Amino acid sequence: MAQQSRIGSHKTTIHTNEHNETLVIYHNTAVVTFSNQHIILKTGGYLTSTTKTRMNQASRQFNLGYQVYQKDFEWFVKFGQFTYSFKNGVCILDRAKTNDYAQLDSLTN
Repeated sequence: MAQQSRIGSHKTTIHTNEHNETLVIYHNTAVVTFSNQHIILKTGGYLTSTTKTRMNQASRQFNLGYQVYQKDFEWFVKFGQFTYSFKNGVCILDRAKTNDYAQLDSLTN
């Protein structure tokens, strides 16, 4: 079983870009991009267990506070009391307003 608390190294890199965002890149997709303002999760069209694992490892390693899971072939992000859906393989969490996280198109309140 893959180590779950830190980001795996197979085909994965982590770096900071010119916008002061941290990117977790799995193969050629920035599966997690985050800053003080936002967290962007992208599948790159690859809805695989390893993509989910890398996203969850990044959340734990950088204390981002979300969990990605799959139910009935659909992907979701659990963050606090809210559950969000991946729309076209992308989920954006807005960190700009106070310490709360807002999400475009939340599914549940």
